[in-house]
Formats: sequence, structure tokens, C-alpha cells
Amino acid sequence: MNYRFEVLDLDFQHVPHTIAVYLFRHDKGVALIESGPGSTVPALQKALADRGFTFADITDVLLTHIHLDHAGAAGFLARQGATIHVHPVGAPHMINPEKLLISAGRIYGDMMDTLWGEFLPVPEDKAHVVQDEEDIVIGDLRFTPLDTPGHAYHHYAYMFEGVCFSGDVGGVRLPLQGTRHLRLPMPPPEFHLEKWRESLARLREAAPRAIVPTHFGPFEDVGWHLDAIERELDDVEGFLEAVMPAQPSVEELERKLETWVLEKNQRDGIDPETHHAYETANPTWMSASGLARYWKKFRQSK
Repeated sequence: MNYRFEVLDLDFQHVPHTIAVYLFRHDKGVALIESGPGSTVPALQKALADRGFTFADITDVLLTHIHLDHAGAAGFLARQGATIHVHPVGAPHMINPEKLLISAGRIYGDMMDTLWGEFLPVPEDKAHVVQDEEDIVIGDLRFTPLDTPGHAYHHYAYMFEGVCFSGDVGGVRLPLQGTRHLRLPMPPPEFHLEKWRESLARLREAAPRAIVPTHFGPFEDVGWHLDAIERELDDVEGFLEAVMPAQPSVEELERKLETWVLEKNQRDGIDPETHHAYETANPTWMSASGLARYWKKFRQSK
């Protein structure tokens, strides 16, 4: 299948095919979906240079959501001249990221700088707040954002010429040979199983010809991919209903979740090296915290 975009591999933590930025050429430069984290700015610079571009050629960056692996370098790129397109719930945190960084610091601790690098605020005049289904037109490019919570409240998937750039609501699926394997990233504080199911229905309604998660597309077997998301949501709910009534600590939940993930690895033929790549893109321990918060806030009282 022919596409009008290019995949830039940011080689996050020296592990290929874990975080992508998608590049679109137009008559005044290039537009990107995602910025990647601050720690991968040098990799982004090299990928641009390999194609004859510099940071100054980036006119627009479309963020699926504001988590640091997707949006961490947006402030830096805005200061080079790019307009940053972002969900209305996420925009205030890009302009004033203090609360976002405090929240991330609770999760990542002393690994913040190593993982994510510098996070600069987006100047207010460089932030474009986009509404659901409000087309973004850049030269001859047209993107349509779809409000798709579940992974995060401030999440958009973008439709472009029948292709869905699904951020994290489309799951994490790395380009493997000979097997298909998908995981759900479920970090705190906004993982919400029911909202994710609603977003999945919206992706089905959009009927994309290809699906392109940030971790790490593209994939053309859209039916399998969307069905795999649904299976994972069902499996996660079953896991929670089996484990959470015993009120495990987050540490106990993490151990149980790791065992559960390894069992899925065995089912899908995932070797240790590939598991490491998945853990780099989507750490299991982080999902344990997200699941614990979701259960306590939305399910424990039922």
C-alpha cells in the first residue's frame, strides 16, 4: 500500500521500533504526527537531516496526546517555529506543564531525565487547540482528529486519507516477523476501560484502511488489529475481576500482571528480546499502577 507519510524511528533508549514520529511533506515544509520525547531530539534531527530537512522546516506537529513519549519535544519544536495542534484538555498542560511534570515525576522518579529529557513549555501563541472532528488543513494535507479517550482523556486519533494514526488508543504493536502481538498501555491516571471500548467503536466506525500506532506502525490487517484491542480489553477486565477483590498492593498487582503478560508472550511466541522492546515501549509496572487506580476509582464501589 502506498502512503503519503514516512516513518521516523526515534530509536528510544537504543531500542528500535519503539517510538515513531510520522512525517508528511507539503509545499512549505513538513508536518509531524507526534514529537517524541525530549531525549530523542538528536535522533529526530538526524532522521530529518537524512531526508534533507531541519527543525526549521517543521511547520506543524499534531499530538495524539500529551504523555512525554509522544509530546515531550513539542515545546522545543514550537520554539523552532512549529505550530502544536493538541486536544483541548491537554493544551493547558503543554503551555504550563508544571502539573504534568509533577505527575510524571511521581511515576518515573529519578529516571525522568534519562527517559524523557527536557520538556519545554509550548508558547501560547504556538498552541492550536483542536476540537473533535475539526479538520486540520496544512497545504494539501487534511487531518481529522477523533476524540478517543480510554488511554488518556486528552487523546486524539487522526484520520488522514483513510489511515488512522491511533496514538496509544490503538495499542502497542511492534513490527515483528511471523507473529502478531498487541498490548494495551494502561498508565495512571486516566486509564478507563469503558471509555476505551467506546473509542474502539469509533475507530471501527472510521473504517481505516491501515492503522498506525505510535508504538509502532503501520499495519494493514485492520480487522485483526481492532479485534485484538477488543480481546485485550476483555482479558484485562477478566484479570481485574479475578485479582482485585483480594485488594492486592500495587507491588503484588505488578507481580501478578507480569506473570499474566509472560503467559501471553508464550501464547504468541514472543522471545525475551522482543519482550524487552515491548517493555521499553510500554512498561508493565506502569500499567499496574493505572489498573489499580482505575479499579479503586471506578469499580471498587460497585
